[in-house]
Amino acid sequence: MKRTGKFTIGKLSKLSGCVVQTIRYYELIKLLPNPDRSPRGHRLYSEESLTRLKFILRMRQLGFNLESTREFLTLIDGETYTCHEIREKTLLHAGEIKRKIEDLHKMEIELLHMAEKCNDDTGTKCSILEALFQ
Repeated sequence: MKRTGKFTIGKLSKLSGCVVQTIRYYELIKLLPNPDRSPRGHRLYSEESLTRLKFILRMRQLGFNLESTREFLTLIDGETYTCHEIREKTLLHAGEIKRKIEDLHKMEIELLHMAEKCNDDTGTKCSILEALFQ
């Protein structure tokens, strides 16, 4: 079933899986263009709005921040990108994720080490809290 025409913010929310407040926020910060309005003032979104919103949501799922998402959209809107440029930005982001994973792994090891030292006593002297206060 193909969708045609315009739809409300509620329908856009349902089709995209994005909550209404987030859609409004993306409009406010200009990631989504202002939609057309009905004679009664209701927002009316197009298929292009849905496609753009899904792109934004996918970028967020992959850990891109709003500024990076804006950069991609600016390149797309201006048609001033090359596949090479998009690839380089993607690889840079993948590298940042790898560094975050390494940092999270170090934190995990430290927390497990602290928990190992815990005597699991029912008293109030806690080696984990002592380690956190150091």
